[in-house]
Formats: sequence, structure tokens, C-alpha cells
Amino acid sequence: MRTDIFARLDREPEPPKIEIPRMSRTRLALFGGTSAFYLAIVVAVLVSSWLVTLDWKVMLFRPYQQWPELHATLDYFVVLGQRGPTAVMVAAWLGWRSWRQHTLRPLLALGAALLLLNATVGAVKLGLGRLGPHYATQIGSAEMFAGGDIFPSGHTANAVVTWGILAYLATTPRARRYLSALSAVVALGVGLTTVYLGTHWLSDVLLGWAAGLLILLGLPWCEPLIARAEAVVFAVREQLRARRRGQAPSLPVAAGGPRPGVYQQRPLGAEEEPVREPVSAAGGGRAATVRTTLTQPRPHAVVRSERTPVTSAGSRRPPRSRPVTGG
Repeated sequence: MRTDIFARLDREPEPPKIEIPRMSRTRLALFGGTSAFYLAIVVAVLVSSWLVTLDWKVMLFRPYQQWPELHATLDYFVVLGQRGPTAVMVAAWLGWRSWRQHTLRPLLALGAALLLLNATVGAVKLGLGRLGPHYATQIGSAEMFAGGDIFPSGHTANAVVTWGILAYLATTPRARRYLSALSAVVALGVGLTTVYLGTHWLSDVLLGWAAGLLILLGLPWCEPLIARAEAVVFAVREQLRARRRGQAPSLPVAAGGPRPGVYQQRPLGAEEEPVREPVSAAGGGRAATVRTTLTQPRPHAVVRSERTPVTSAGSRRPPRSRPVTGG
């Protein structure tokens, strides 16, 4: 047994017993509270309340001009909220976990979370059509239903879901606590960075946090579907393996090597046809005698089918000799 630190990188001999999160009362209470907060933000923006006024104050403050030395660093940091790079990084980690633990649940949970994120956040973005700070047309306006796609913040919601899924799939309570704190810090930083750069209103970020948290809180409702999808994938894999094992393997032939040929078969019977061999004559005037050799019948003759045997174009037997008369 390996005791070094690299032993944790080996594949486990069998799938571990992982406790799947359930929709407990605490989770239901958090889901209900987050949903109420989500609706309150939407209503506050629709009626152009104090929240819209705060959006304009922060936007006119222009944080990127107040602290320009942070601009270059935060340009790289905000990538942690982009869909493509973060999905590739997290999928690579969860793919290794799936291989190590003999289960597809981590990858399927990530796929379900991203699918819900695209469907819910994308629909609200297109439905409300809010313009971003750089495209605003009237000071103090909510800029709703103007053909934009900025509300809620996709960067913020993606950061919450992508990094929060690591805490959701953690196998121990300690790892879950640490990963929850880490994902919260990353999501908070990404959201505030978009406000600093002027690409989102503050209310966009608030709604993005709520949208991502709702997806993480509602993932236990998707666990039965994830389990059925995993069972289907494994069943298809076993069918393909069984079909592959049932086929006879083909033997490759190297280039220039011997090729399989067709060998001529001679019919087997009780006795073979006599072979006559010519014998030279002893004298000139006497006829040459012919000695005939008959082969013995085979003791164990194999019964063949009634097919016509394959014969070559020319016979290998010598022609039947005739008596030669002396001159």
C-alpha cells in the first residue's frame, strides 16, 4: 500500500459512498428567501426606486478612474467569471474526479447546473432587455426593455455556479465549508469587479448573485434525473463492451509478410487412385513392364461433404504410360 502523498491520485478500487445533498428544510428556507430577494430586486429596478438611483451614483463615480492602478489586475481577475475558461477548468477537475471515483455524477451535475444557468439567466436577460452603463441614454432611467442583455449579470451568476459546484460536490463537511467560503469570495470579487470596470450596474450584480445561488440551492431536485442519466450511460457502455467482446479479433498482416492462401484438397476415400510409374525396359525387343503401386486404404478416413473438391488447372500426376515396343 502506498503511503506517500501521490497515493491520493490513484484510482479508487470501487466507487465510494458519497452522501448526495437532499432538499432539507434549511435548504428550502434558503431557496424561498433567495427567491424573495430575487423578485424584490427586479421590482425595485422596474419601478425605478432608490436602487436605480444608487446604480447611477456608482456609475457616475467611475471607480476605474478613481483607482486606475487596479485596472490591469482586475482585467485578468474578471476572467474567473467568464463561461468558457471557468467551465473548462472546472470540467477538467471534475472529469478527473469522475474517473477516480467510477462515477459520472460530478460531470453530470456540472452540466445540469450550466444548463439551468443558461436557460434562466438568459431568458431574464432577453426578457427585461436592460442596457448597460456604457450604453445608457438618460440619467436616472432604469434603461429597461431597450434591447440590452445586462440584467442580471452573467459573469456574477456564472462565478457563483461554476465555483460553487465544487462545494456542492465536496465529499466531506470540512471540504464543503472551505470550498463554500472560497467560491463566495471569488463570486463576490467578480461581481464587484464588473462594477469597477463599468460593465454592469450594481443591481445587475445583486441579481446575478441571487440567480446563481438559486441554481445551487435547487440542484438536489435534479439528482434523480442525474442518477437516471448516469445509469443510461453506463448501460450503453456495457452493451458496447459486450458487443466488442463478441466479435472475433482480426489478425493484422504486416506489409510484405505472408498472405493467407487457398490450399488444394484431395478427396479422401477408402483407397486412392493407383499411381502408375514407368519402368525402363531391360531389352530392346521386349515390351517394358509397368509396375503398379497401390496405396493402402487410410484406417481413419474423415467423411467430407459432397462438394466438388478444389483442383488446380493442371494435374500433378504423370500421364499414364503405354507399353513401349522395341524397334
